[in-house]
This record gives sequence, C-alpha cells and structure tokens, in this order.
Amino acid sequence: MTDRVLAIDGGNSKTAVALVDVAGRVLAQVRGPGASPQNVGLARSLEVFEGLAREAADRAGLPADEPIAAHTAAYLAGADLPKEEQDLRAAIERRGWSASTVVGNDTFALLRAGTSDGIGVAVVCGAGINCIAVARDGRTHRFPALGRISGDWGGGGHIGSEALWLAVRAEDGRGAPTGLLPALLSHYGTRTMAEAVERLHFEQVEFDPHALCPLLFEVAAGGDAVARAVVDRLVEEITLLASVSLSRLALLDEQVDVVLGGGVVTGTRDVVVGAVRDRLRDLAPLARVRVVDVPPVVGAALLGLDALGAPPEAEVRLRTAYETPVPPAVAAGD
Repeated sequence: MTDRVLAIDGGNSKTAVALVDVAGRVLAQVRGPGASPQNVGLARSLEVFEGLAREAADRAGLPADEPIAAHTAAYLAGADLPKEEQDLRAAIERRGWSASTVVGNDTFALLRAGTSDGIGVAVVCGAGINCIAVARDGRTHRFPALGRISGDWGGGGHIGSEALWLAVRAEDGRGAPTGLLPALLSHYGTRTMAEAVERLHFEQVEFDPHALCPLLFEVAAGGDAVARAVVDRLVEEITLLASVSLSRLALLDEQVDVVLGGGVVTGTRDVVVGAVRDRLRDLAPLARVRVVDVPPVVGAALLGLDALGAPPEAEVRLRTAYETPVPPAVAAGD
C-alpha cells in the first residue's frame, strides 16, 4: 500500500478532509458540515467523518476493500481534554481507515499550518477561542477551552451575542448609545430591537451570533466606543492566551512564532492582529506574530506527513498545491 495520510480538520462549522500521499501530492479533498462531538455527539461526528473519508477515497480511485491510508491525522474541535482525544481515537481506529491514528485538538493543526515545524503558539478565534503552545523540547501548554466554565472569553458566538446585548441595552436605556443599534436594526429588518428580540424569542428568525461579528467590527472601525471596547477586550484575551502560554513554557525571551487563525481573527484584517502584536511587544519582544493563510486541513496533513517521516520536499509540494507558502512572520518588536 502506498503511504498515504488521511487528514481531517473537524471544526464547529465545517469539516475538511484531504487525502495526501507521502510525497505531498493531494489525491483528493472534500468538505462537509461541522461535526464537533461536543455539538452533535460522537455518533454523528463519526458518521460525517466516515462519509467524507470514503468520499475522498472514492475520488482518489482507491479500491473499497483496502485501507484508505497508512496514517489518519484527525485534528478536531471538541477534542479538548485527554479523555475526549482517547475516546475519539478509539472510535476512529475501529473504522479501519489506516494502520495508525492520531487525534488532537484542531488548534495543533493551525499551529502546524502556520509554521514549518509545529513549534510555537497558536490562538484560534472562530466559533470559540482556544490556544495551545509547543516548545522545541516537546513540552506543551494548553487550555481546556470549554467555554465560560473553563474561564474562556471570546469566539464568534460570544462576540455576536455581545453585539446583540449591547444594541438592546442601547435602545432601552440600560446601556450607552452605540452604532450597533442601527446596524442590528438593519440586519434584522425591524424598526426596534424590541421587535427583533420578540422574533428571536419566538424563533421566527434564527439567532446566528456569528453573523453579527462582522457588524461589530465594522461599527468599531467607524470609531464607535462601545463596539471598540469589545474589540479591545478580544485583543486583550488573545494576548493573554499567548503570553500565558509563552510564560508557562519559559519562551517569553525566545524567538518563537505566534500563529493566529479562525474566522473572527482573519475577518478583522489587521485590526486585531496589529493590536496583538503591539501588546506582545513588551511581553515577548522576539515573538513573531502571523495570521495563517493556509487551510487548517493542510496543518493536519503536515502533521500526518511528519508522523510518516516524509521528506522535506513533501511539505513544499503540499503547500504549493494550496498556493499558500508559510506566511512571513513579523516580530512583535518590529
């Protein structure tokens, strides 16, 4: 059997699967719905992964009666605790896709996607927020990332909900005036927020907090102090996650990559990234901050290639296939 990697990036909003050979050639890639086991349950997650894995194998022209790959590299939202990783790995191994399997949190794939070696810190801000760090000697630091119960602040769901909360309070007098009010009235197509709240309550319209995030950043960019305070709080949280991880691994004075990713961060252009870089400058002057511009599934595939001992040129070939080389890093002190 030709050495192949079955790479799975399982996010909250989407799942991406890539089948890659040991030379870094992409044999097939498919996408499907989000399948975080914390959101949809383990059984449904495995249904989604199974369907996409088999679709990738079919697109690559593989016989149905042979293993899909030598190694499965599954990096998944919802694999936050060791027990969750163990349960997911055992369940995936029973599927028989490959001879070996690694399951980890999807933030590890983000870190590998944004670096040449998977060393450094990665902060993802998408549906939720999370951070992991890996030192060159193999030490790691991570957070549970289970929401408010584990001390988290941020993520698209949180920020979008905050935008709604602030607009409602601006209208009824409990909060400060803000441009979020007219922005959300336009979004919901109502004359008042009270009317929008009633429609949300009776489920006449869907409450999608992630759709409100871009509105909040647009209002903040226009100089609105209320919206800007939320952006500043997000910058503070990302900086805290990165700096605490660097501190716990004694990397504050080392030249290290800090990789940022996730739809919330990447959708803000330099508003958040530049501010994070500025705040990290005093804490970790040698840190190099970058926004990953390659799909996280590529990071999962690269971790799989690493596990198989693929040659360096395999990474170059894989990144070239996605037309996104490792982005240039910018030191926090620059």
